[in-house]
Amino acid sequence: MGEDGDKLSRLWREKRGEVEPVDLSGELIVQLGTATEDLNRTWYERTSGNRVGRRAEKGQASGPQMDGSDPGRPCAGDRGSIRSQVHAGLEFFRGSCSGEAHAQLQHNMWVVSARCAVLSIVTGGGKWVEMTVHADPLYQHLLLTAEKQFWRCVQSGDPPALFGIETPRPRLEAIKIVDMASSNSWAGLAATYLRTRDAHDDHELAKAELKKLVPEDAKEATGHGLKAKRSKSGAISFEALPLEVAHASVQ
Repeated sequence: MGEDGDKLSRLWREKRGEVEPVDLSGELIVQLGTATEDLNRTWYERTSGNRVGRRAEKGQASGPQMDGSDPGRPCAGDRGSIRSQVHAGLEFFRGSCSGEAHAQLQHNMWVVSARCAVLSIVTGGGKWVEMTVHADPLYQHLLLTAEKQFWRCVQSGDPPALFGIETPRPRLEAIKIVDMASSNSWAGLAATYLRTRDAHDDHELAKAELKKLVPEDAKEATGHGLKAKRSKSGAISFEALPLEVAHASVQ
């Protein structure tokens, strides 16, 4: 489901037993996540008020290749699963729910028939953030199709290809206040907005009143440089007329 063809090829070779799995014992961020998993789960319970149920080692669906690890399940509220992560900094906002992480969450939700999943994230800056991701049935269907296609390649020996599905970007909860005073782009657009606000309000008011003046049985109405057109559904739209047409007789 990602964009790294070399990584996909290596996973295919690993599943066929041609190469050893990647050794992550030297990856500090991975080891931090493993070492702090129980702490992360405890902190989630304390902060969210939800109790995490007994850890389920596996959930099984249609075959061995469809297993999914589910680190825990919040017992309060909507049925869901929880996964803990450690990130070096606040950049998790741009990457935690995209790419591989999103696919993994959707896979686990599908395996255990969950409607949502929770990411309990601890950052290197000592911050904790909870992110909720809801099940996406369409994406899960495409993911399942890609997984079955990949497994057929593992069994047949045919090299796999990227599935080419763009990962949806979930809406993030707004949690901070940002000062945009140092942004030149913001300054320019803010000035334009403030300068044109009254004109925009006048424009919208004039458009509403003009629509009331168009006779109900009129398909078009023109005059004073403006044309009103009624669509088949009855909606009225306006367009400015060229100068030479604007001076024509009023209908």
